[in-house]
Amino acid sequence: MEGRDIAHVAMEMARARCCIALTGAGVSTESGIPDFRSADGLWSRYDINEYGHIDNFLSNPGKVWRMLAEMSSTVINAQPNQAHHALAELEHRGVVKAVITQNIDALHKRAGSRNVIEFHGTMERVRCLRCGREYATENISLKNLPPQCSCGGILKPDVVLIGEPIPQDALAAAFRWASACDVMLVVGTSCEMMPAAELPHIARRHGALIVEINRENTTLSPYATHTLKGNAGEVLGRILDEITRLP
Repeated sequence: MEGRDIAHVAMEMARARCCIALTGAGVSTESGIPDFRSADGLWSRYDINEYGHIDNFLSNPGKVWRMLAEMSSTVINAQPNQAHHALAELEHRGVVKAVITQNIDALHKRAGSRNVIEFHGTMERVRCLRCGREYATENISLKNLPPQCSCGGILKPDVVLIGEPIPQDALAAAFRWASACDVMLVVGTSCEMMPAAELPHIARRHGALIVEINRENTTLSPYATHTLKGNAGEVLGRILDEITRLP
């Protein structure tokens, strides 16, 4: 990652009519949240199809909640990192218009980003499957699993499990921003999970520059206009510094 590459990307972002960011697990790892698919991630200890599928949640919510409780504890105790703060500041400066995140940790919002599309939902709230009432996850007890609503219904985290569709409002908003942007930052994601993986290609077909920020090459790398290798926080921090210095 050369300084001139950072400076060039910063200039393109500053000149852009609409710059957005698509973020993935590589952003949250710097907050101490392991990538669920990594060697030390949740799916190394829990079978993804057994614990991550909506059918299994509905048939045995107590069992699936054992995994979800561990996930919830990790997420609730995490704090936004430099990458989250940099994107929030770039939004505050009017450079980044929206963040589409595949992460479920709500750290973008906690860092101050306002226009956040949570593509896979969020662990910060749960919803009753019977009456639809919502609760803040931090306010419910996980001593007895599965947690229940005051109506007696089972509570489910407001996240997309395997077998569930992406929420229509999030899907529509993400595709709308991807079609409208002229610069898309793709940060900390391997772009392998559909339909989120399609978003950079939609943006590219509409003429957008694709800026990939990742520690390693991904399936998106051959299609990226610019590839900046490094940790998300460091790279975004340097981009923010460059934009701050622009006249």
